[in-house]
Amino acid sequence: MKRWSSMSKIFTRISKDIIIAVKEAGPSPDANSKLKALMQNARSFNMPKDNVERAIKKASSKDQADYKELVYEGYAPHGIALLIETATDNPTRTVANIRSYFNKGGGSLGVSGSVDFMFEHKCHFKISSSNIDVEMFEFEMIDFGAEEVFLDEEDDSIMIYAAFSDFGSVQKALEEKEIEIISSGFERIPMDTKQLTEDQQAEVDKLLEKIEEDDDVQAVYSNMA
Repeated sequence: MKRWSSMSKIFTRISKDIIIAVKEAGPSPDANSKLKALMQNARSFNMPKDNVERAIKKASSKDQADYKELVYEGYAPHGIALLIETATDNPTRTVANIRSYFNKGGGSLGVSGSVDFMFEHKCHFKISSSNIDVEMFEFEMIDFGAEEVFLDEEDDSIMIYAAFSDFGSVQKALEEKEIEIISSGFERIPMDTKQLTEDQQAEVDKLLEKIEEDDDVQAVYSNMA
């Protein structure tokens, strides 16, 4: 049941991102690179095609509210920095909920810029490793902004990491090389991590779990080791 709950949450988050992308640049994936990437991600998570089409249709409806993408920053217990990405149609509700989680979880909601500087904003791509020499491929992709290219032995795929701003150039290079993108996205990577005891970590995990359960929350990042 927990797995299905998690998948449902992922589908909801992808649907929200699709709605935002369509409202920004239209419903055609050929003309909307962000939408194209999200549709690839939906496939990688086995999200039903009907769900994707429904989200695109919803975005085109006049009745669909606009979602605002807002980032909240703060500290969990024991000085752990948190960055929370949200997509909301009611910022007043969202900030009240986030503040409540921090207060009840022994943390504190900070102001913009209070912890953002502790994280690097990166984009990533996952592609198939078949017929690719990783070392040679890395040299080729550096020209398009790739900072790190490596083989993920867990599922025999290749991961590419680049700066947040280089997402478009890396995506375009892969498409021009006719390399299928399995999935792509963005993440915030802590420049330094903090080690906690088992009990302290459990305390932080409790707050993280509460935040992640919120329907407006898209992703949560921390600098906890």
